[in-house]
Amino acid sequence: MAAPGTTERAARDDAEAAWLRDVYRPDEPNLTVRGVIAGILIGFVMCLSNIYVFFKTGWSLGVTLTACILAFATFKLLQALGARPLGVLENNALTTVASGAGYMTGGGNAAAFGAIVMITTAQPSKVGLIAWFGLIAALGVFVAIPIKRQLINRESLAFPTGTATAETLRTIHAAGSGQGTAAAKALGIAAVLAGVLTFVRDYLKWVPGQWAPRFLLHGHDLVRWTISIKTELVLIGAGGLMSFRTGWSMLLGAIVNYAVIGPALLDHGLLKARGGQPVSYAGIIDWTLWPGAAILVGAGLTSFALDYKSIARSFTGLGALLGAKRHAEPIAGIAAVEAPDWWFPAGVLLLSPGIVALMYLMFDIPVWAALLAVPIAVLMGFVAARVTGETDVTPTKALGPVTQMIYGAITPGNLTGNIMSANVTGGIGLHAADLLTTLKTGWLLGARPRHQVYAQLFGVLAGAAVIVPLFYLVVPVAQLGTDEWPAPSALVWANVSKAFVNGIDALPRSAQIAIAIGLAFGIGLTLLDKAAPRARAFLPSPSAIGIAMVVPWSNSFAFFLGTAIAEVIRRRFRRYDPYTVPVASGLIAGESLVAIAITIATTVL
Repeated sequence: MAAPGTTERAARDDAEAAWLRDVYRPDEPNLTVRGVIAGILIGFVMCLSNIYVFFKTGWSLGVTLTACILAFATFKLLQALGARPLGVLENNALTTVASGAGYMTGGGNAAAFGAIVMITTAQPSKVGLIAWFGLIAALGVFVAIPIKRQLINRESLAFPTGTATAETLRTIHAAGSGQGTAAAKALGIAAVLAGVLTFVRDYLKWVPGQWAPRFLLHGHDLVRWTISIKTELVLIGAGGLMSFRTGWSMLLGAIVNYAVIGPALLDHGLLKARGGQPVSYAGIIDWTLWPGAAILVGAGLTSFALDYKSIARSFTGLGALLGAKRHAEPIAGIAAVEAPDWWFPAGVLLLSPGIVALMYLMFDIPVWAALLAVPIAVLMGFVAARVTGETDVTPTKALGPVTQMIYGAITPGNLTGNIMSANVTGGIGLHAADLLTTLKTGWLLGARPRHQVYAQLFGVLAGAAVIVPLFYLVVPVAQLGTDEWPAPSALVWANVSKAFVNGIDALPRSAQIAIAIGLAFGIGLTLLDKAAPRARAFLPSPSAIGIAMVVPWSNSFAFFLGTAIAEVIRRRFRRYDPYTVPVASGLIAGESLVAIAITIATTVL
């Protein structure tokens, strides 16, 4: 009778051998020069869009589904001019490049950057920040390499976004299906509609930016409480990409925040007047961001802790990795196809000194404390990758506060350093998870894994080169934290760092009580969600409630409207469901790109 370990190893080898025999397609084009160039260009567009969306809404949106449809449409046009058709694996590699570049706003990059410019006097070098984001993202890519075979080849973790992207690529490239062309048309029409509305609203001023009924709430116009309907289709589009549970939870949170808590703050003299106005968005969130942030942190850490089995498996897999040399395989079969494991330690040794040096030089973090950041971030990156594979959620909201707490204790008083130390953990975890998501797509399609690693590196380095200048080009720094540019995630990131650096005792008594209630609420909802999974659809999302407490009511309502429309289509008009993602993506791209163009034109002219 074979030993259990022998049986498991044989099953693993059989799965990989079957993939090599039946799925792997080495003779088809994967990573090409034109694919890299197109991927970088699409990634730049998606990065622009994501910067706009992030500082408007607090959400950083994945780009793989949109990128593969845009690539398909672009090369269909080029094909009419004589270009070679774009194959499914070439599109997959192109999409990997675009994802690396376009998703640079994730992992705390944009949140940390926004937090620094909002609440500190620090003025980090732009070149230094480009190097910072590039080093962190590249290290995240290398962190994914040694765990890819364990999570994808052997355990077949779902990585839902990666699986959905594979299905989308199969569908749009299927001979004679016409699905790709139809999806591209839907995306284009939605983009034009949103772009035209943005132009006539923001440039011609023919359409108002918001509308509110002429009613009073607690003696003040509804618009003072941010209760209005905005004509920003980007918000409805973002809602269309969220779950219905997230949408109605945000609406519920917004109603409680602005129609219940806000008036109560006014009654008790806790609402600070801003700009001569007793009621304003800035005045309300000056207090409500504390319970909102506490809900996010409490829910994130509790969800993280409840996933203890996944965490344990991460470290079990790490142990297997460290002992792998004792069972070295010949460079043949699957090992000849995958990225070599030695790339991971080589990447760590190559990139870590730069990260430590920048932490010391740019953020005044002592060298000994900076040296701790890399191993902590690598371990957290392993955990984040597995959690993403099992749940499709990268736990940045949980991992960031853990690092902020650690550095609040070991480097007290250093607010900038606290903000950016958490960016190391979040950034490495995000980019490791992002590569594994695209590698899951490649595994299902039969792509070359090494080509996807190269593609991700091209993407993240290109994205790092543009995210800082694009931020200063697109975002009016002086308006961050206002109704127009709420930047909720940056606000939360900044104030969590404030709390850990200065101590909870430095906050007003009412804020301390609100934090305690927020933590209890976030923890309780997460525990209830775990204990009663069948009731999950009827339980509010703690993350959505937390975000709703730091964005205007009008934003939450628009998100809800987008999720409600998408839910009705899913339930009642299922034949149109394949167009939900393209249309939502088109609304986001159309408005954000035209709004950015107007901003640039106005600045230049």
